[in-house]
Amino acid sequence: MVLTYRYPNVNNSDRAALLKRGAGTPRNVVKAAPEKPRPCATEFESIALLLQGGGALGAYQAGVYERLLEQGVEPTWVAGISIGAINSALIAGNKAEDRVAKLREFWELVSPTDSFGIGDFWAQFAITDDARGWINQWHAGNVMFSGVPGFFLPRVPPAYLPGARSNTPSYYDTAPLRATLERLVDFDRINDGKMRFSVGAVNVRTGDFKYFDTEDKTCIIRAEHVMASGALPPAFGAVEIDGEFYWDGGLVSNTPLDWVLSGRAGLDTLIWQVDLWSADGTVPQDLAAVAVRMKEVQYSSRTRAATDHFRDSERYRAAFNELLAQMPPELANTEQAKLLAKASDQAVYNIVQLVYHSPSYEAQSKDYEFSRRTMLDHWRAGYEDAAKTLSHPEVLCPPLPADSPAVYDFTSVRHPAAIASADSKTNGANHVESNSTIKETTK
Repeated sequence: MVLTYRYPNVNNSDRAALLKRGAGTPRNVVKAAPEKPRPCATEFESIALLLQGGGALGAYQAGVYERLLEQGVEPTWVAGISIGAINSALIAGNKAEDRVAKLREFWELVSPTDSFGIGDFWAQFAITDDARGWINQWHAGNVMFSGVPGFFLPRVPPAYLPGARSNTPSYYDTAPLRATLERLVDFDRINDGKMRFSVGAVNVRTGDFKYFDTEDKTCIIRAEHVMASGALPPAFGAVEIDGEFYWDGGLVSNTPLDWVLSGRAGLDTLIWQVDLWSADGTVPQDLAAVAVRMKEVQYSSRTRAATDHFRDSERYRAAFNELLAQMPPELANTEQAKLLAKASDQAVYNIVQLVYHSPSYEAQSKDYEFSRRTMLDHWRAGYEDAAKTLSHPEVLCPPLPADSPAVYDFTSVRHPAAIASADSKTNGANHVESNSTIKETTK
């Protein structure tokens, strides 16, 4: 995260004095409150479920959660951006036994059958990738002109007409989403804080990134916090919260990994990172592929950066802990050593990555292609990827301190619908990474 100081009307010669007095606090330097120990059914003391933004692709996350719930792996902290924020609210805002049903109710609501019947009729004959691609484009076109039930509708009059003005200029009205959230989510349950809940959004006026978190007792989570996290301009208008306006958190960071990792509390932590955009891909050969790849790079990039940064910081912490054990008492008792020791807890981490890999027929409209068939494909892919990952028992076992954080990815091979377009270099390999080694295993 870039740290910026702002000193209005202050010349360079006065900056040092201002810093000495404590003025000019760095903007954006906000960390999550330390996580609390919560009941957990694994050997870990905390389980975080992180859900990335990606619009219609979000059904993949619902499939992942369904399989985790079947395995008895329940998150103690759920954090999301954009569509991940909506899925997070559906999980944290319902009883465990109702969550999958509420997720399915939402996803079936927003993925209706084709009102004209044309796309659904021809879909049964779409046996090639090209044919499936055309059908998907038909459905995406319907969304552009008609909106999505229970989610958003075109603004009338359209915002692009000359002279059209609004407090929330945008192509679509998300009032239907508010009604959907208030019907499917128990916000009192979220604010009880039994499962920690965090969603990220961007302040339109300042450009600052902000997380709304149930550990902040001044913040009462409401439908608008979830809507703000998914207010991607210019499609959706900014959402007002306590006098400020917010846009989609994905404009700054599309993964809540940084936020969760900043809330250090010395707890052994299992992180399930469910991403909807793959950082790995191929060099585009046409303009349509360029549009797809651009979105993948734009919305997936910070995931890898956050993981790499955390791996480096854990290596430094491990090195200091080794030195601390060898320090003479007079050095170990200095204020400097105590400060470093406080920041160098010996908690261990597993980061389990599940990444959706698009089949070749999914175009740049894949994040707003809400057809029922595609939604079911996404859900099934998430379920199967979670099942594959859970078949490796090591993901549920805390790593040795020397191997923390252990980073697991068993989804690097694309799901069956995409085998034809998978990169030949993966060749069936699954990747398991620690802070010092990268090993490849094959099923």
